[in-house]
Amino acid sequence: MKTLVRHLGLSALTLAVLSGCAATQTAAPVPVVNTVVSQPLLAPPSADSALTLEQIMADPDWMGVSAAGAYWSDDGKSALFYRQPSASPLRNYYRLGIADGVTKELKLSELHLASQRDGVLSEDKSRKAYIYQHNLFVKQLDSGKITQLTRQSNSIDGVRFLTNGDLVYWQGAQVFRIHQDSGMVEQLANIQFAKAPEGVKDPDTFLAKQNQRLIKFVAKQHDNAKALEQYQEQLQQQDPTLVTKPFYLGEKDTLAELSVSPDGRYLFLVLQDKSYQGRTDADVMPNYLDPQGHIGMVPVRARVAEDKLPGQRFVVLDLKSHSQKDVTLEGLNGYNEDVLAAVKAENAKAQGKDYKSEKKVRDIRVLEDWGWNQSAIQWQADKNTLAVMLEATDNKDRWLATVDLNKGQFHTQDRLHDDAWINYDHNQYGWLPGTDTLYYLSEKSGYSQLYLKPLGGKEQALTQGKFVVSDITLSPDSQYIYYKANKAHPGKYNIYRVNLHSGKDEQLTHWTGTLDYQLSPKGDALLLTASALTHPEELYLQPIGGELKQLTHYTSKAFTDYPWQAPQIIEVPSSHGAGKVYARLYLPQGFDAKRADKYPAVIFNHGAGYLQEVHYGFSDYFREFMFNNLLAQRGYVVLDMDYRGSKGYGRDWRTAIYRNMGHPEVDDLKDGVAWMAQHANIDTKRVGTYGGSYGGFLTFMSLFTTPDLFQCGAALRPVADWAHYNAPYTSNILNTPDDDPLAYSRSSPIEHAQGLKNHLLILGGIEDDNVFFQDSVRMVQHLIELENPHFDMAYYPVEHHGFRQPSSWLDEYRRILRLFETDLKHQ
Repeated sequence: MKTLVRHLGLSALTLAVLSGCAATQTAAPVPVVNTVVSQPLLAPPSADSALTLEQIMADPDWMGVSAAGAYWSDDGKSALFYRQPSASPLRNYYRLGIADGVTKELKLSELHLASQRDGVLSEDKSRKAYIYQHNLFVKQLDSGKITQLTRQSNSIDGVRFLTNGDLVYWQGAQVFRIHQDSGMVEQLANIQFAKAPEGVKDPDTFLAKQNQRLIKFVAKQHDNAKALEQYQEQLQQQDPTLVTKPFYLGEKDTLAELSVSPDGRYLFLVLQDKSYQGRTDADVMPNYLDPQGHIGMVPVRARVAEDKLPGQRFVVLDLKSHSQKDVTLEGLNGYNEDVLAAVKAENAKAQGKDYKSEKKVRDIRVLEDWGWNQSAIQWQADKNTLAVMLEATDNKDRWLATVDLNKGQFHTQDRLHDDAWINYDHNQYGWLPGTDTLYYLSEKSGYSQLYLKPLGGKEQALTQGKFVVSDITLSPDSQYIYYKANKAHPGKYNIYRVNLHSGKDEQLTHWTGTLDYQLSPKGDALLLTASALTHPEELYLQPIGGELKQLTHYTSKAFTDYPWQAPQIIEVPSSHGAGKVYARLYLPQGFDAKRADKYPAVIFNHGAGYLQEVHYGFSDYFREFMFNNLLAQRGYVVLDMDYRGSKGYGRDWRTAIYRNMGHPEVDDLKDGVAWMAQHANIDTKRVGTYGGSYGGFLTFMSLFTTPDLFQCGAALRPVADWAHYNAPYTSNILNTPDDDPLAYSRSSPIEHAQGLKNHLLILGGIEDDNVFFQDSVRMVQHLIELENPHFDMAYYPVEHHGFRQPSSWLDEYRRILRLFETDLKHQ
């Protein structure tokens, strides 16, 4: 998910590590029109002036407010998107005509009439059902007529068309059917998380039997109750007007997800232990600027050291026979393997113990991909064949499985195993319509590629190569699968399609940069959101086989006219067997490779870990892009590296940091310094580093474990101890502290702080609910107790993980610039 709050510069995925931005999956956005007036903008830099921090860190609206969330209208004649000023919580929504190029802002009264991005189509594709503002709507696609079917405050969770044209929707554990011929609303399922009523019991103790035998009143009461119970059962069976009787699933679980079969006969349920909350009452952080003047306590997520994610339970409900079956795990290949045996044995040996490996049923859940907008549960469109994508909570396996609905069994169609961890990205899949064939992405070759798999048959690779395939889309006629890939260069992305019959693969765009796409409803054009090195994202139209056309021009003239230095994309040879490390290079104005007075240098470390910064598109770190330009103007060589663990380079690059975070990456930074010494005429005794979030973590690790590499470093919102970070991200890379304390000791900066000997600046927001401010507090106290004088600390009372106030950004980067100017220029 892309957002306009791009100054976070980090992955914007659900639970995405170090991002400070969560993606909320909803059926439709909650649109509001912006009525907030932004603060006055600072004068933009003129083409002949040097950059200043005041300009760079000002409200970014001076750069232009770009279009976001773009998608096609249902008829393919327009594009819809929103714009959101940086300081505003509200959005403005727009419709842009494809033919005439006219953009119209939508009024509040028009928003429910606009084509919605999400929804489901009827089997004949004549109608679209969707949820808007918690309610259910149906649109006739030929006429555009919209009918609102519900008006209520309780949100509807999901909707689908049945094969006969009826609609099914569900709210919580209640499932309803709307009959298209009569409009009658029928409750298909009433799911109760409680014990089933026991009914009238015959006496089974001596005293009860004696009472019934001796006391006629007691016996009559029992007989009457039994007769009434039998009558109700007969009525339920014979009266077609009554609602179906409830399903009772016990008191232990709660509903995590629900899906309805195409004919409405089956429900597939995902259940989770209701005692698991993902946090406890102790998981809080203080708000020192509470509106009431008190110290407020803000709930936050659990730490990986304490977050015990449970497996899930899977149940099939047959509404026709009113029966229920638990789905067993035995059909998942490797469901009971001890995949952590080697890790546990190594840790046990370090503690002077032995570890005996034993088979045990693993905790398994439906897979949560941090970037997709689909469900892990997928039915064939026209029959009751069900596929589910599952993952083990130990992060080592992903299964694509079908479900035997009658027997309650999984059948493995594809098992993807990784001794490190399965990627939380590149997991899209689906059914080819009218076939028993699945299409899906997999990293099994070492790179995310596209595969076909008929049930009972062998898989077929539709794409092959050392590049990453993502964002797959099946064409409306089911003849092609469209996808995004970086085939020509890791940092250049384009859109391709492969013919499912001939296997022919063709490139559809020829862009130098980064881009995302939306395929038009007819499959004849692409709506692109694209950027280049010095050009922020704009919307473009790419007809299939036609010429590219720019649709929006929202980047300001002031930003466009300024002569920004476009970084050079270079390849740094790895001295540690990693091949090439890609980097962005900024050179000082008037750079002289033979100058006697060598240049000072700075390395910027991007955040998120698994994020690609070195590409030919506009950086999500737009403030750092401008700050690096400022540093170059002031005479610094600046390098911005995609160290190991970064996105865009395949599985092995991603997993190189497994159980060893902060060490391969620092080795790559060493190679970056060596490259600059050889090719950019830098003084290796005057090199600094900075970065936020994961980049702050790397600042810590480089200054602690390789203390002579950098003469100073600024760690922004840094992770100091991985045991305090969240479970979904951290347990992928380091397992859990209970299973793998060695990995946490090896990878947590606080365990290496005694190595600090050069100047460290720590900066963090007190309201950071991603990387808790407590991380910095603990690190500072540890350095104090080590009696280390080489650090300074700055904190920001109102800031979260991604800073929001221009004044905070300015203060933060003033301190960073002062650090470099003091420690790198005056020695």
